[in-house]
Amino acid sequence: MKHKLNSEFYEICEQIVSENKNSSEWAAIESDDMFQSSMYEGGFDATGMEFVFSVFLEDKEYWFQLNLDNVYKIHNNQIAEVDITEAD
Repeated sequence: MKHKLNSEFYEICEQIVSENKNSSEWAAIESDDMFQSSMYEGGFDATGMEFVFSVFLEDKEYWFQLNLDNVYKIHNNQIAEVDITEAD
């Protein structure tokens, strides 16, 4: 299922980009709830070396993952939607 990202997620990407860290630096401070908004919650997972997020839509929780390169692409308006899967 596709999810169109909104301004809340673009703000999260802005925070990530402004930190100016590489994947190894993010891995050193991994957290599953470092970034939060009314719809999104997530952080960096060192095992998968990706950002992992939950999004809440219509009273259901969905998950999606992004590598650091894709966070920059979202920040630069090159990606507008992501694949999401319903949480277990």
